[in-house]
Amino acid sequence: MADIIELLPTLPVGLFQADRDGRVRAANAAFGALVQVSVGSPVGAPPWANAHPGDRASAELQWRRCIEAGDDIRLEFRVWHGEGRMTWVRIDAQAMHDSQGMITGYGGTALDHTESVGQQLLLDRLSGVVGASDDVVIILDRNGAPVYTNAAARRLFGVDDELDLIRDAAARGLLQAIRDQVPREVIASSETSSWSGEVGFRGPDGLQRTLDIDLLLHRTADGVVEYWGGVARDITATKHLQSELTRQANHDPLTGLPNRLLLLRTAADALEGIRSTRNNVAILFMDVDRLKDVNDTVGHEIGDALLAQVANRISHATRPSDVVARIGGDEFVVLCDGNIDEHTAVDLAERIRHSLSGRIMVHGVEVELSVSVGVAVGLPAHLEGVSCQEAAIELLRNADIAMYQAKRRGRSRSELYTDAMRAESRHHKQLSNELERALAAGQLRLAYQPIISTHSGRVAGAEALLRWDHPERGPLLPAQFLHLAEESGVIVPIGDWVIRQACVDTRAWLDAGLVDRGFSVHINVAARQLAEGTFVERVLATVRQMELNPHQVTLDFDENTLNDRQPGNLRAMQALRRFGVQLALDRFGTGISSLTALRTCEADVLKLDGTVARMLGTSGDDDLIVRAIIQLAHALDMQVVAEWVTSADQLRRLRVLGCDLVQGHLLGEPAAADVFASRTNR
Repeated sequence: MADIIELLPTLPVGLFQADRDGRVRAANAAFGALVQVSVGSPVGAPPWANAHPGDRASAELQWRRCIEAGDDIRLEFRVWHGEGRMTWVRIDAQAMHDSQGMITGYGGTALDHTESVGQQLLLDRLSGVVGASDDVVIILDRNGAPVYTNAAARRLFGVDDELDLIRDAAARGLLQAIRDQVPREVIASSETSSWSGEVGFRGPDGLQRTLDIDLLLHRTADGVVEYWGGVARDITATKHLQSELTRQANHDPLTGLPNRLLLLRTAADALEGIRSTRNNVAILFMDVDRLKDVNDTVGHEIGDALLAQVANRISHATRPSDVVARIGGDEFVVLCDGNIDEHTAVDLAERIRHSLSGRIMVHGVEVELSVSVGVAVGLPAHLEGVSCQEAAIELLRNADIAMYQAKRRGRSRSELYTDAMRAESRHHKQLSNELERALAAGQLRLAYQPIISTHSGRVAGAEALLRWDHPERGPLLPAQFLHLAEESGVIVPIGDWVIRQACVDTRAWLDAGLVDRGFSVHINVAARQLAEGTFVERVLATVRQMELNPHQVTLDFDENTLNDRQPGNLRAMQALRRFGVQLALDRFGTGISSLTALRTCEADVLKLDGTVARMLGTSGDDDLIVRAIIQLAHALDMQVVAEWVTSADQLRRLRVLGCDLVQGHLLGEPAAADVFASRTNR
């Protein structure tokens, strides 16, 4: 060995001889340059003399263990060189023997192992990162045998190691199923190619899974596949989430029915399908009547359960090909695609309406159910010049217009859309918008009709009647616009203005001595006003501000207000009555439950509807009926006011029958406050 060292002093491989304790006895220059930091001879010192302090003890310990075990020596340590450069040195040594076989020392090599250690370190780190990843990483040789798989890959295929992928037939079949879904052009290519896509397979647990794969096919220079490598992510849960989000975006969460978005898209597709045919598309628009009453009286939980029942009943009443959707709180739509005409569409609407009419039990609560239905039919001619999406929106709007027409005509009925309805709807919308500005523009005013005592002939009160001086349409009566005010909610500020103005005028008449202290102004109130939480406080504040006695204000309400199923309405009326404000049951005799109304709400005044008083004298039975009503009211400690008195004979008969108060054109036309005051003064 010494001869070799002397003969090859410039060999780039470090050569050395050492004794049993590892002290160097001879070494070439390459060895010295590799293991020494400073200039000098390495002889007499161990190879690791200049190693990193943390490696010296472990290197010497490893040397001794190999010597004691009689094994070949292999150890590694770091040596720091100038400029902070570190070199990994690998020592390999074997025992040298004399002619008798005795060990005379050890000879070996020293190599710069820095690059190999770095590569191994990088490989270990990559393996650690890839192994801990939830993504599947797998490398296959050209025959499809696994070269490397991480833990995620083995879990996916239900095996413990790479060899199981070969031995396990099921795992091998899953792997082949994935490879079979790679496009042919990727496999047939003669160059290294990559592919990204989704593949599906049934896992070892029997569940269908979806993988998002990035695949690399590495080929040799002659185009032969050298290995397959890929990273795959199990996106099954993500796909399910995306599917669920898509479903939620297109379906109503309460009923599971398609929502407005999906309905319009489906309707557009249906209209596209009839563009070149003679078929029609129909939309049935349904609105549950008085759902708000159900929510307010028995709670939203019952209301939601009612809507679920409505959805179920509609689905059972329609045809298999019809699409049922819920597009709003209480709004349902049925899309009928195919050969359907107006007659068939109306028949279907009536069938659905009948299935949704009557009393039903919802979680032990009895609920009155009814719906209003609007029907609109879309023809191929309606698609001329517009897109299918626009036509779908227009068809839905037409059905909506027809449904509101059904509501205005009494609810619980079906109406077929006509072009006249659109004009009427446009008129109502325009008038409703103008009404919202009428109060601020000073276009509203009050007219007062006197209420006369039949016994003394004095003016006992006056009914405040609202008038709208429309700048284009002229004077409008309440019947022409109050329903719009109630639908839009503007009835609340208008009602507050009416109450205040009536109290202001009454205060002026009292101060001028034109009416006595028993005078009471009658003001009509709507159910929507009573439903306002602060209505009672606002009324009483106005009465106090005008320094009126509460009995000088009489609030008129009709049976519809009592039948509105709003317990808050009745509580508000009784609260006002406790404070002294008088209540009048208006238009008595026109409702189907008038006697029930008398029992439901305690009132001070009963206003006999003009249709009842007008028939006096035409039949003896009418006199008897009116007498009975008056006697019943007196028994309940109520005064009776007869409306629409237009003849002297009516007045005489009412006086004989015991009616307390009368009003009508015979006794005085409605007039402005100043005109009313001048007539009263006479």
